[in-house]
This record gives sequence, structure tokens and C-alpha cells, in this order.
Amino acid sequence: MQGRIDISKWDTMEQAQHRLTVNARGQGLYEVTGEIAAWLSGQPIRDGLLTVFVRHTSASLLIQENADQDVQRDIESFFAKLVPEDPRLYRHNSEGPDDMPAHIKGALTQTQLSIPVGAGRMLLGTWQGIYLFEHRRAPHRREVVLHLIGQ
Repeated sequence: MQGRIDISKWDTMEQAQHRLTVNARGQGLYEVTGEIAAWLSGQPIRDGLLTVFVRHTSASLLIQENADQDVQRDIESFFAKLVPEDPRLYRHNSEGPDDMPAHIKGALTQTQLSIPVGAGRMLLGTWQGIYLFEHRRAPHRREVVLHLIGQ
């Protein structure tokens, strides 16, 4: 029957959680696909759903092409033009001219990603990678929480 869910498997669901630290050297995209894949490969859960969550308001997450670095540079350039660092445009500027633009960039992107997992691997497309998008100019340590649920 289409649309029917077999709930008998729900009692075997497992969960795992991990915190990944990303040392961002300043604004830009930092690929974390490898670190996430390495953690995932050590988990007993083979099929399920991975949630990736960044615990900050001035950084975000993207799934984007990882084959050509020009894609990342173009995204960074686009966001710099879309949300300029001009203190005359914003009320909140007590933490520097890049702070409010960082919050706006974070609001326009995502703090959480959901990625299906099959056979112990993320089911990303061929050219897809997971990136932390740092919106502040100064170096920051960012925490990314990984939560895996499945069987």
C-alpha cells in the first residue's frame, strides 16, 4: 500500500551525536565533508538521517559544488555585494562593521542541513560538499553539531 509506514522498525532506531570544531581563519567557505564522513564511518548506524547544525548566528552551512573552487569564490563575492559592510546601513555595529552583515548573511542561508544516510555514507550528489560559511572577518572557532538517527 502506497504511503504506509512500517512502524515495527521504529523500536530499533539508534542515535549518535558529535561536536565538530571548525577553525575558520576569516570570511569564506570551509569544506567539512571529509570530517563529517570520517565520523559517520565510525558509527554503527548504516541508514538514517544526519542533521548538521551550526551553533552560531554569524556563520551558516551550505551544500555546494566542491569540484571547482571558483564556485565558492563566486558565492563569497556575491554575498559581499549583496550585504555590504557599511556601518551607515545598520543600527547594530557595536561588534564591528562586519557583525551585522554577518547576521544578515546567516539569516539568508541555513544553520541546519538534513542529509540522508545509506550504507553508512551521506547520500550527497557527485559534486556536492558541505561547507561552513564563515561571515566574520576575524578568525573564529565554530562548533558544528552532528546528529545521526537511524538503524
